[in-house]
Amino acid sequence: MRLTSSHRIGFISTRFAGTDGVSLETSKWAHVLEAMGHVCYYFAGQCDRPPERSRVVPEAFYRHPIIDEINKIAFQSDWPSQPHPEIAGLFKDHFSIYTRPPSVSRRIQELKDYFKQQLYDFVRDFELELLIVENAVTIPLNLPLGLAITELIAETGFPTIAHHHDFAWERQRFIVNSVGDYIAAAFPPRLPSIRHVVINSMQASELGRRVGVTSRVIPNVMDFDHPPEADNGYADTLRADLGFRDGEYFFLQPTRIIQRKGIEHAIELTKRIGLPARLVISHAAGDEGSEYERRVREYAVLLGVNVCFEADIIGEQRGLTPDGRKIYALADLYPQADLVTYPSAIEGFGNAFLEALYFRRPILVNNYSIYEVDIKPKGFKVIEFDGFISESTLHQVRQVLFDEALAEEWAEHNYRLAQRYFSYSVLRLRLEALLADCFGYQV
Repeated sequence: MRLTSSHRIGFISTRFAGTDGVSLETSKWAHVLEAMGHVCYYFAGQCDRPPERSRVVPEAFYRHPIIDEINKIAFQSDWPSQPHPEIAGLFKDHFSIYTRPPSVSRRIQELKDYFKQQLYDFVRDFELELLIVENAVTIPLNLPLGLAITELIAETGFPTIAHHHDFAWERQRFIVNSVGDYIAAAFPPRLPSIRHVVINSMQASELGRRVGVTSRVIPNVMDFDHPPEADNGYADTLRADLGFRDGEYFFLQPTRIIQRKGIEHAIELTKRIGLPARLVISHAAGDEGSEYERRVREYAVLLGVNVCFEADIIGEQRGLTPDGRKIYALADLYPQADLVTYPSAIEGFGNAFLEALYFRRPILVNNYSIYEVDIKPKGFKVIEFDGFISESTLHQVRQVLFDEALAEEWAEHNYRLAQRYFSYSVLRLRLEALLADCFGYQV
């Protein structure tokens, strides 16, 4: 099947920048869509996409000060100590987490109307024919933006794909709130012109059960049709810059430092493996605070484990720090890692898992639910553990570290499987079918 014409497609989210999962997967979708002949445009609060094809509305970013303060009222019982001046008046009549003052409702409605006009302008100025909403009507991090998107679609019947990554019911912080009416209306909305896409089969089941809408499952992908390019020598200094000594094993934790990533397990493994090893954490804490990072640092000191917190010299792209040090891309780290640790307790799918397979590295995986349901049955050869590091886990790690032939056999097997199930070719076939449904093409 091939579509007969190209279209102007607008992506909408709170942020298209950096290495978060939504931004990464949007880039992959856009890459495949543009290879199919379509043109992609972007609406977000932060955006690193081509400026001539982007509309940036700062308040759309979910950590914009005004949105941040609204969320503190909506999802927490504490008041900000120094609220943003524009929203300080919202707190004077705040009573409990289960209720919200009328002033907050008014502010949300005002922002909703503002966003809706910006969205209408986005559609008009770029002459869009299809919208792809990336998580902005999924997780309620920007309530007025989600409401605005929903109203725009309700008023126009605009063809829309809602690409869902993580829902409110999957995050404990959103369970108790004072905005249940808004969540029910727009996270996600139930409108006839929206095609819903989720990233795992458990989400598809829950979306049907909770909201009563059907959805398609399109998993996260990597470009397995094109193996990674050979290094040009840039990363030859990587181990030295990270402080590695001769004979020291390189364990890579390629995630942000947030609680659900279970980084304590990686530290424990590094301690108990009985080999000279160093754990490198590639990302900083990000937008979820620094308390867990402090816990991870203290735990590493407690166990006497060498842990490198190197977010300052590991970035999305190569470059230089202000003081002249090399910045390495994540793609520079994977090929040199002896083991990738992925001990997450919760994941929407598992980008780091796919990245490890793409760079042909052995990987340690906690048996999180989506892995167990959607990934494990495919037959990948990895080191698994169920919530704690056992002696059997340590034995398997040593086995794959000491036996290069075994590691290469696993790598080749895993790459072939990933190419079959999680490649750009698979994504293209799914998107062709999805766009045919949206536009009514003859197949």
